[in-house]
Amino acid sequence: MSKKIVILTGAGISAESGIPTFRDSGGLWENEPVQLVATPEGFESDPERVINFYNKRREALKNAEPNAAHHALVQLEEKFGDDFLLITQNVDDLHQRAGNKRVIAMHGELLKVRCLGSQEHVFHCTEDQPEKCPECGAKMRPHIVWFGEIPFEMDRIQKALAKCDLFAYIGTSGAVYPAAGFRQLAKLSGAHVVCLNLEEISGGYTDEFIKGKASEVVPKWVEEV
Repeated sequence: MSKKIVILTGAGISAESGIPTFRDSGGLWENEPVQLVATPEGFESDPERVINFYNKRREALKNAEPNAAHHALVQLEEKFGDDFLLITQNVDDLHQRAGNKRVIAMHGELLKVRCLGSQEHVFHCTEDQPEKCPECGAKMRPHIVWFGEIPFEMDRIQKALAKCDLFAYIGTSGAVYPAAGFRQLAKLSGAHVVCLNLEEISGGYTDEFIKGKASEVVPKWVEEV
């Protein structure tokens, strides 16, 4: 039995709950060019467009529900407790709604907004984004890590990967850095590395590949772990 487990999840685990992948082959996210709605430059040039985009994504999230893969990872956390860490590239709240508590949302959270003031106040937000920070009056922005920005809690992530015995990446190609380097760091630190995905990932540093939909293969894999 592994002592320390780190899980990385990507768009594939949420796709079965009706949430489209972040970016398709055409560079679009929900029919919007990512450079216009998912970059600091896009927000600076047209903040109203960006805010409206995330308001719509927030509203759409209300219709999504955690699937069997999300619930299985809750069981894994309940079994391993503080020796379990879930890192997600997704900005939805499906892991948290399913019951996971030890979660790092490295790309931010759709249901949070933050101000651009010196204190960077962060607020829970389920409806439209407020125009100004209720604490200091500064301008608000989505609490999302856009392209060109550094993901959250990278130090904590790297430390966990360096100490884990088992690393699994689920529903993600692992092709975009820094997440692309997670399996290498875990493998070089002595962990057993597992990929659960619709397509096998190239690039090495993976000991085991389990092909299939997350909602089908993750519960079975969790039972084995």
